Amino acid sequence: MKSAKNGRDGRTRIIEGALRRFSQDGVSATTLASLREESGVSVGSFYHHFASKEHVFGVLYAEILTAYQQAFLAELVKHQEARDGIEAVVAFHMRWAGEHPERARLLVSERPPRKHEPGGAEVSEARRAFFRQVSDWWRPHMKDGLLRPVDATMCYVLWLGPAQEMCRLWFAGAHTPTPEEIKELGEAAWLSLRRRAE
Repeated sequence: MKSAKNGRDGRTRIIEGALRRFSQDGVSATTLASLREESGVSVGSFYHHFASKEHVFGVLYAEILTAYQQAFLAELVKHQEARDGIEAVVAFHMRWAGEHPERARLLVSERPPRKHEPGGAEVSEARRAFFRQVSDWWRPHMKDGLLRPVDATMCYVLWLGPAQEMCRLWFAGAHTPTPEEIKELGEAAWLSLRRRAE
């Protein structure tokens, strides 16, 4: 069993262990026993913090999503120009995935918890707040005729869909994106989202 002397409490150790196991094996293939073994906590300690494997996943997913969204927004609001913001966020997305591969792999490969599942309400609320803030940045550029009036789903797909697919290839070990390719992804996102002249 791992010692708690390093200052990490049981909940933190469970979350850290779950991130490793879920990222490596996937949520469905990860067992409760392997989660406990990875984190070094007893059965009693596990159930003191979490009701189930699904509960751990829901909490972990919500925490990762919130951290990603906060970093995304921090990058976005640095840019006043529409094109700069669109391209910078694509570069940020790829950079964040490279710096946090286990977290990014979870966001890319696992289904988010639904509203009635553990963590689902938090994920839903985080998404609402996130899209509201992205819209606050987007709306003036749309009104100025620079960006297309697209709904949140299409915005996400056009903006980050190709980057997400590149991440899937990257995580699968099929292809490591080059700086030139990341730049091209940003340019492609801009071409997809800019408002074309009539």
